[in-house]
Amino acid sequence: MKVTLLGTGDAPGTPVLGCNCPTCQDAQKGGKSNRLRCSILVETKKGTILLDTGPDLRQQLLEHNIKHVDGVIWTHGHYDHFTGFGEFHRVQRKVDVYGLAETLDYILEYLAFLKPRRNNVKINETFEIIGLKVTLFEVKHRPVSNPVGVIIEEDGKKVVFTGDCEREIPQKSLEMIDSPDLLIADAIVPDSDVLHIKKHMDAKDALKLAQKIKAKEVVFSHMSHFFKPHSIAAQKFPMGYDGMQFVI
Repeated sequence: MKVTLLGTGDAPGTPVLGCNCPTCQDAQKGGKSNRLRCSILVETKKGTILLDTGPDLRQQLLEHNIKHVDGVIWTHGHYDHFTGFGEFHRVQRKVDVYGLAETLDYILEYLAFLKPRRNNVKINETFEIIGLKVTLFEVKHRPVSNPVGVIIEEDGKKVVFTGDCEREIPQKSLEMIDSPDLLIADAIVPDSDVLHIKKHMDAKDALKLAQKIKAKEVVFSHMSHFFKPHSIAAQKFPMGYDGMQFVI
């Protein structure tokens, strides 16, 4: 499978409107600090799916020449993870969408006009799409009541996407995500003890998680402008960037 990080930014994206910090200035120049909102493209020989559909989806689809998707998996109902789905309007209708019932109830109230094909998924139960085995696992992301991460498996290879999550992950989930070939980890700031971010992991938390579950490779996503410019931050952290690809 091929995994492409379409958007690696947090809810405001980078650059942040009205901000002239060094990272936002770097982003304005077109560097890797420029981060669109969350979406991940997963491709196999049998098709294409998206994990979350952030507000910048139209731009992402155009940049990567994506003309059709076989399904969308939503991790939770925050606007920066689903509102871009409206960009399918008049382009592709009746898209298969997957998520927990509560998540789909909330999102599809907003997106019902697109008439997607709803697929309720239960937590910790595996389903198949485009030749992949997909499992949603429990995480914590207050105040969302049922946020999930996503496990994707193909031919003995495993990719884990934490979605938005706090540092405390249930033990059963830790067991399920053990030993991934790639961990795509929420890491919103370098140090939440300084910036007081509680509903996301920071860089230290993400690295600890990668070590705890014995991830072969880890990359950060959902990053804010509080990181130093990408070229500097990447010397210390496994920083993801928009358009970054992995062949698993």
